[in-house]
Amino acid sequence: MGSFDLVNSNGNLFNPEEFRKQAYQVVDFIANYYTQIESYPVLSQVKPGDIRNQLPNTAPSQSESLQAILKDITNVIIPGMTHWQSPNFFAFFPNNVSTAALLGEMLCTGFNCPGFSWQVSPAITELEMVVMDWLANMINLPKSFLFSGGSGTGGGIIQNTTSDAIIMTLHAARDRAIKKIGTENMLKLVVYGSDQTHSTFEKVSKAMGINPNNIRLIPTVMEKGRPFSMCPLKLRKEIENDVAKGLVPLYLCGSVGTTSTNAVDPLEQLADVATEYGMWFHVDAAYAGSACICPEFQHFFNGIERADSVSMNPHKWLLTGLGCCCLWVKRSDLIVKAMRVEPEYLKNEWSSTTESNPVVNFKDWQLGASRKFNSIRLWIVLRSHGVENLQNHIRSDVQMVADFEMFVKSDPRFEIVVPRLFALVCFRLINPNNNNSEDANELLNRKLLDFVNSSGKIYVSHTIVGGIYMLRFCVGTMLTEECHIIAAWKLIQEGATQLLKN
Repeated sequence: MGSFDLVNSNGNLFNPEEFRKQAYQVVDFIANYYTQIESYPVLSQVKPGDIRNQLPNTAPSQSESLQAILKDITNVIIPGMTHWQSPNFFAFFPNNVSTAALLGEMLCTGFNCPGFSWQVSPAITELEMVVMDWLANMINLPKSFLFSGGSGTGGGIIQNTTSDAIIMTLHAARDRAIKKIGTENMLKLVVYGSDQTHSTFEKVSKAMGINPNNIRLIPTVMEKGRPFSMCPLKLRKEIENDVAKGLVPLYLCGSVGTTSTNAVDPLEQLADVATEYGMWFHVDAAYAGSACICPEFQHFFNGIERADSVSMNPHKWLLTGLGCCCLWVKRSDLIVKAMRVEPEYLKNEWSSTTESNPVVNFKDWQLGASRKFNSIRLWIVLRSHGVENLQNHIRSDVQMVADFEMFVKSDPRFEIVVPRLFALVCFRLINPNNNNSEDANELLNRKLLDFVNSSGKIYVSHTIVGGIYMLRFCVGTMLTEECHIIAAWKLIQEGATQLLKN
């Protein structure tokens, strides 16, 4: 067999010394990748099919060397990647990582324990409980969401994505409602979000059996003070109409930091409506929740104490790496009742959570059974950086995007479309000769977007909200510095000059 053989002379499938040798090579490869990351086009320039056409149709019959594999990664895979960790990546929301997260992922994979219950690995369960309480305290969540809060039912779990968080909470809400109205009335259940709520809300609602005609997305507008946030009056009117038709309000999803513009919904007023109609109130703070580790941003969570659940993704802005969505609930017993199944082969003295046996089995808090040791990654990130350094990271990104906002405001050819929140600026180029035609402005900004992204020097994204096409500039990768912001703005200005000249 080849040099990638990890089988030792005794026939064991793992050779620690060979692993040590090759792991060093992979670490060097990753370190070199980050050293060279600015030399790659941020947005991949390949065409559909380019990668597949360079790879064989079948797996090799014999082992191949690590050197051969890394060579193909260099020549085939990396050119087909969009480099999300590039300091010139300003699209969507960040998906950042750190040295601590990479080391944590190595340990997570190295241990490779599927911690579906307390018994199969107590440390996986109990570390996750501790870390979830740590992070809850960092963002100032009420004690009712904590394992240590005293309620006996509060707590949190690390899911993979926001979709998983909504699946769990919507499932619990649906299960509770069906017990009251009967399964025969399930198609009467209605869920509510805004037209700015993440698209996963609509997708999950359909997957959970909600009648597609009963998914309400409340229209938002560009109003002063809370642009593109959900209007409680419009929500109430929609619910009143549904109740008059004999429908049953089930679930409300509010947002702190919508994907398009970072809009923040008025949580306290939405909670009033949810309470009045007995709905489950979930708050999605996937991106902006990380900012709430800083006291100056915690007012955006005003009213969170009245929510039933809240989720945020440290893998977006807290240097943790993908697959870390933190979900907190006040009534974990409702999640467990909705999700728990107990085949005989999983039964043990700790498998049933009761008052006398308060052991947590996270398999009952999620859709699947097995789960990664993700808490060790988050734990290492929080310990390696410390709260103050993580706060400085957030504040630095916010300051850099505030500088970018000043650049935009200083150039009369551009306008800020919505007020900046957190580390996102939504802006557009305006042609003074197009008589304020939205179609003409959209075409102009589409061309500007293509100019900057096709250059390979930076990557920004766009959105359309309220009929307005705008560009989104978001700061958040671990390598971005002020010089990258300045260079990005010069490129955008260059594109604007060329387009307006023509």
